[in-house]
Amino acid sequence: MSPLLAAFFDFFSGSGEALYDVSIWTAVVFLLVIGFLGTFLPILPGTALIFAGACLFYFAMGWESSGLAWQGLVFIGLFFLLSVLLDWVSGALGAKWFGSSKWGIIGAITGGVLGLFFGIPGLIIGPIAGVFLFEMFFAKKEFKEASHSTVGSVVGGLAGILGRVILALGMIGWFVVDVFFVN
Repeated sequence: MSPLLAAFFDFFSGSGEALYDVSIWTAVVFLLVIGFLGTFLPILPGTALIFAGACLFYFAMGWESSGLAWQGLVFIGLFFLLSVLLDWVSGALGAKWFGSSKWGIIGAITGGVLGLFFGIPGLIIGPIAGVFLFEMFFAKKEFKEASHSTVGSVVGGLAGILGRVILALGMIGWFVVDVFFVN
């Protein structure tokens, strides 16, 4: 019988330990699901929530009895760090790939940081506007060239989302395999 199913049956028998286990499992599943959704939605720190769910499970269930090996937790943590790095560089690399100057890359980063203060619209529009404005005013590019660099920023951002989704699936997959099948 799986640990989750056993905890579910123990919960209805009135055990305090079972209530604790079910509460932990509920919180972990919630963090994993919301974390996965956060890879699509810029307002939620997706992979950070997945990593938090894995850490919660590892430490709250007891590192020996959780079923999650410390190596698995490290692996999930490395995927989290990789996703953070991907967030920082995806838009800028996309802009560079489409011919942006160093000013366009600086504009993408600046627009992303300033966009944080304006919620979801700012997180989406900030880097795009940053590339375009920095290309126009600092790199002295024409409208068409600046627009081309801006398209690169959008393509890079979409590639970053795809990369985060893949990393999030890897994190969740590693967690499930490590907890239910390996240990």
